[in-house]
Amino acid sequence: MLVTGIKSKPVYAPLQADTRGRYHLMLGMGVGAAPLLRVIFEMQSAAARVLKNTRVLYVPDGGSATPEIERFRAAAVGNAQTFPGTPALLEEFRSTLARSLMGTRLYVAGTESFIGLAMKIALEFNLNKDEIRAEECGTSARRVYCIHCRATTENVRTNIASCVGCGRWLLVRDHYSRRLAAYMGVMVDAEAPGELPPLKEMFL
Repeated sequence: MLVTGIKSKPVYAPLQADTRGRYHLMLGMGVGAAPLLRVIFEMQSAAARVLKNTRVLYVPDGGSATPEIERFRAAAVGNAQTFPGTPALLEEFRSTLARSLMGTRLYVAGTESFIGLAMKIALEFNLNKDEIRAEECGTSARRVYCIHCRATTENVRTNIASCVGCGRWLLVRDHYSRRLAAYMGVMVDAEAPGELPPLKEMFL
């Protein structure tokens, strides 16, 4: 069953600018533009000089250019770039971290799944907790890892979900793995094959 309040579930505070950083890398998707723009406006007030060393990687809703990207560019951000989807953004993010310098600060804004995937890469590059900030916004749909076949099912909104790998019906647990950037899914009818609980939308 689902367990509420489980400690492994990430909790993210609202984004704030860290003007002590020399370089600022921002990742966002969809409604995540608003928190990033808020941080940029904070920088404009406190230390506008850092904006020239700020880079934004952004996935618009629908994958097409939006007014948000023009707002990033209008705010004197050194580099603002859009991507057609999360995989392309994360590929560029990984490449950017590979050549990043000391003093880089990371800001991530978007869905929990988006943040989790970005954090997974950041940890691979040994970024410290004080160098990373994240704010969750948008859908609460989950990324679910099947403990049976190790496949990952994206954008799960219901209490049970069919695994994209093995087809088993999985109970979506509240246990979250930062290493996998996903919630654990376990076979829901292992003891009574074919007996499934009612399908309910849980993560909207």
